[in-house]
Amino acid sequence: MRTYRDLHLTFPDRATWTLPAVLRHRAGTHGDAVFLDVPFQKVQLTYAETLDAAERVGGGLLAGGCVQGDRVLIMAANGIDYLLAWMGASVAGLVEVPINTAYRGTFLEHQVRTVAPRAAVVDPGFVAHFLDLEAAKGIGTFYVTGSSSSSREAIAALRGAGWSAEPFSLLSGADRPASLPEVAASDPAAILFTSGTTGLSKGVTMPHTHFHFFADECVSLCRLTDADAHMAVGPLFHGNAQFLACYPAMIVGARFVLQQRFSASRWVEQLRESGVTVTNFIGVMMDWVHKQPRRDDDADNPLRCLYAVPLATSIAPDFKERFGIEAFVENFGLTEISMPILTPYGEDRPAGAAGLLVEDYFDVRLVDPGTDEEVPLGEVGELVVRAHLPFTMTTGYYGMPERTVEAQRNLWFHTGDGLRRDADGWYYFVDRLKDALRRRGENISSFEVEQPVLAHPGVLDCAVVGVPADSEAGEDELLLVVVPEEGTTLTAAEVWEWCEPRLPAFAVPRYVRIVASLPMTPSGKVRKLELRESGVDVTTADRETR
Repeated sequence: MRTYRDLHLTFPDRATWTLPAVLRHRAGTHGDAVFLDVPFQKVQLTYAETLDAAERVGGGLLAGGCVQGDRVLIMAANGIDYLLAWMGASVAGLVEVPINTAYRGTFLEHQVRTVAPRAAVVDPGFVAHFLDLEAAKGIGTFYVTGSSSSSREAIAALRGAGWSAEPFSLLSGADRPASLPEVAASDPAAILFTSGTTGLSKGVTMPHTHFHFFADECVSLCRLTDADAHMAVGPLFHGNAQFLACYPAMIVGARFVLQQRFSASRWVEQLRESGVTVTNFIGVMMDWVHKQPRRDDDADNPLRCLYAVPLATSIAPDFKERFGIEAFVENFGLTEISMPILTPYGEDRPAGAAGLLVEDYFDVRLVDPGTDEEVPLGEVGELVVRAHLPFTMTTGYYGMPERTVEAQRNLWFHTGDGLRRDADGWYYFVDRLKDALRRRGENISSFEVEQPVLAHPGVLDCAVVGVPADSEAGEDELLLVVVPEEGTTLTAAEVWEWCEPRLPAFAVPRYVRIVASLPMTPSGKVRKLELRESGVDVTTADRETR
């Protein structure tokens, strides 16, 4: 059985697996090289300049009342202030808590109450979300980004409501501190909240070792070197931009390019303008780019490696040729567990395979989720994981001990994801177990139904959920909810006509509903629980009665 053998860790001394240690090391070896490149703000900082700014921010946070181990909430759009707030908190021994900028009300209340932050770095446009928030009363000081009139008004509003509030420039312009705390590799680096698709979001506590190991896995996965420029197009409050783009670049001394947001229409231009050699996609980004009008110069770009999760296998060969890409890479991982499954760089793999086990650093099993007994080879089971090295996985869900115990029962971390393995060692993601469907005796992956539908030129987005069958107790009928491309008229009959030659007969959805948008979690995932609860309504077409 094959395993992944290409993981080569950059720093052998695990005591140095902290962001402060890595940033200081690279400021020594690559001090004059550009590290942070934010083209939409026309800002570039070298490694030496980044370290200097981060230490000023960190010192300012400590001078403002934070003590080592305190949580610093960051609710800000992509930009240089976010990057310096994150790194400044880290070098000061504080714990970064990224907050999705779409959060408000009960979503925000839950996360603030859970982590009890000592300080908050917030864009002025988000300050109003905190003014009536009971849990926010414990925040010592707000630091408001920007220098516009809206920033000044936000500071005045916070002060008027009884908070201490200062401009973020007070931190970034502070004197360099005489000393900063020692940060251990086992200390918490960040608390990243899960999406909360089916319940309250959980704060994943990530020690520095975990944060670093995740990023160094990406270095090997993408074969990243200091000659590369690694671009993130997603939000910094998502781990994808932080420990799968920015931090890997820091580890090797590469340039990190941060875009304001993902743009399918400008993606190739961004590659060219910033000399990007490595980037990543999540979700349907790859499909959206592929649907852009073709241009003769699409391949005229420096990109060599695209890290796509999941890889859209049906369009991958054309995408690779069209954009001149050397290699696709993929993985299976979660915020909680790093990446126990990786794909070898540049190697062809079976269709749908997520990768091979990183055997030197992880034990995994596929088990029956009801009994935790291992399932036979080839069958779908829940992936459970254990790490070989200490602190390379989460230490638990912050403030939720019962959820921590539940996830780590029988001394294995339970991912909640269904995978299967073939005889050669390749692992295949099948579905979130709560999204797995069973119809007329057949197990169906919602993911595998959604991908062919997304390939329809008139479909912008879609989601498949199970609704109760009217004649088969305990089984499902499939409901497909479709969002058409803007300006496109799409009917349920056209959707069925598209699905019939592309899906097994048992997997063609019985019900189709056309909607203007899907209900989403603030982190951009489809809220399938809401779709299930709404079920079949008067706007839903039934294939059996058409």
